[in-house]
Amino acid sequence: MGGMTETTGSTTDSVPEWEQRFRAPRVSLPDWAEDAPDRALFVSNATGTYELYSWDRATGEQRQVTDRPNGTTDGTLTPDGEAIWWFNDTDGDEFGVWMRRPFPGGEGDAGAAKDEPATPGLEPSYPAGLAIGRDGTAVVGRSTDEDGTTVHVVRPGAGPVEIYRHRESAGVGDLSHDGTLIALEHTEHGDAMHSALRVVRPDGTAVAELDDTEGGTKELGLAVLGFAPVAGDTRLLVGHQRRGRWEPMIWDPVAGTETDLAIELPGDVGAEWYPDGSALLIEHGFEARSELWRYEPAAGDGTLVRVETPTGSVSGAIARPDGTVEYLWSSAAEPPVVRSTTGAVVLDPPGAKAPRSVPVEDVWVEGPGGRVHALVQRPAAPAEGPFPTVFEIHGGPTWHDSDAFAGGPAAWVDHGYAVVRVNYRGSTGYGRAWTDALKHRIGLIELEDIAAVREWAVKSGLADPARLVLAGGSWGGYLTLLGVGTQPGDWAVGLAAVPVADYVTAYHDEMEALKAMDRTLLGGTPEEVPERFEASSPLTYVDAVRAPVYISAGVNDPRCPIRQVENYVDRLKDRDAVHEVYRYDAGHGSLVVEERIKQVRLELDFAARHLGTPGPAGTDQTA
Repeated sequence: MGGMTETTGSTTDSVPEWEQRFRAPRVSLPDWAEDAPDRALFVSNATGTYELYSWDRATGEQRQVTDRPNGTTDGTLTPDGEAIWWFNDTDGDEFGVWMRRPFPGGEGDAGAAKDEPATPGLEPSYPAGLAIGRDGTAVVGRSTDEDGTTVHVVRPGAGPVEIYRHRESAGVGDLSHDGTLIALEHTEHGDAMHSALRVVRPDGTAVAELDDTEGGTKELGLAVLGFAPVAGDTRLLVGHQRRGRWEPMIWDPVAGTETDLAIELPGDVGAEWYPDGSALLIEHGFEARSELWRYEPAAGDGTLVRVETPTGSVSGAIARPDGTVEYLWSSAAEPPVVRSTTGAVVLDPPGAKAPRSVPVEDVWVEGPGGRVHALVQRPAAPAEGPFPTVFEIHGGPTWHDSDAFAGGPAAWVDHGYAVVRVNYRGSTGYGRAWTDALKHRIGLIELEDIAAVREWAVKSGLADPARLVLAGGSWGGYLTLLGVGTQPGDWAVGLAAVPVADYVTAYHDEMEALKAMDRTLLGGTPEEVPERFEASSPLTYVDAVRAPVYISAGVNDPRCPIRQVENYVDRLKDRDAVHEVYRYDAGHGSLVVEERIKQVRLELDFAARHLGTPGPAGTDQTA
């Protein structure tokens, strides 16, 4: 795998640290083939675009698998490690087909590898899960606006057979070790935030159902975590919310048994099997940080053995056949690294390393719905505030900011800003009630929590009230536009990336799975609950916006489509409001490093021109 090449011809020392963080080669946690553990697949930005790479761990050989202008990140290995499947969309629109190619250096790789359609007979769609069996059978989930969700079984040499269809969102969870059971997640009850589970045979025959929503009357979700990786074992590891948080249990859909696991940890608990099925690797997330444990279900005594990791965030972890654990770790101050419990760095890409940033501080603020957790980073100089401050709001909305390395916040800190990230109601990692509080008054609820933290930031002396920036991408971009309209006196600048701007138009144009989510969040369609869509749409408040607004949008974005952004921009134009718009040829964000740097540079420059703060080198900060 090659290292990065500096396209400007500058030396590393002359490139600002914030740009170095984006350009430094990164790798994802390598996934490996179940029956060929020396064959692995990972994602890297080594060429300047995030693409898939194969890795033969026995020989050390690494090869680039995909090479597309807008990058590729969705891929998986077949259980035997002989082939790689990757998802082929068009310029980031997330609509496409699965492709297949031999593992480089494998039996089917004679010279240049040939990509071929992996599921002939299936038209392009949005992906809705994929599972590949040991005999080559694939279970393919698809989503389209016309058909809703369909699931197809594709056997080698045969055409696809449809085994599931429903208008509401659903997806393929997993395929059992022997290929006789398929686990599906579905929302046939109409609540897209809380899935039920169904296990079926490959012919579609139902085996068992697990539904904690009671037909949609209860808001409890379930998630497929994986079948036991052992021949003849029908146990399925399942995530549930029965005790007010995510935690695992074992469900045997054939025997009809459920086994609760005595794992007493605060916060959300996830799990996956060790390769021999004897133990679980526990992933524990709590208050913006995460850690790992080993748990043996057979013991039944709740005993946890700590898997040592540094304080920070584990973005992914996997147990190897020899019992060691490999994990991707970072903190706000330390760049990501793939490590093993042996202490070794598992995969270290060549090239310059990303410069460190500053650590986060934890802040708890009383808000209207309970205590709000925020993460704060301060610039190294000057030592005392108040600072110009960026409230960088996470997307999702069911996600959370964590003590993890991020190039965007680090760039603002380098330019003298404090950065505040708020885990508002709707965020994960603080219990089911906190996440599920986001209903009907969406956007307005989150902004109440952000306002409480804003008040603390000003009163504490951290933030300069005249130089407050509201910023974010996706749902964070939506909250930015809604915030500068509903709280016009609170924000000096708004920076919205790939936002929802006109909620009604966004609903009609977005992918079907997001329509289902919006119906759940708002309680219906725009025709059924027009007053809720109006109250939660940034377009409703656009004429109240006083702060200069910068918007960036992908022209192929299926999640926050471009037409609804243009509607909002037209309204800004109509009243000569101060704004700038940057459109780029990709989808919901970009996988191209230089494009991402360009977008951050434009945001830094826009804020600098309107706040009188230092901007990125080589730009004019004249307002």
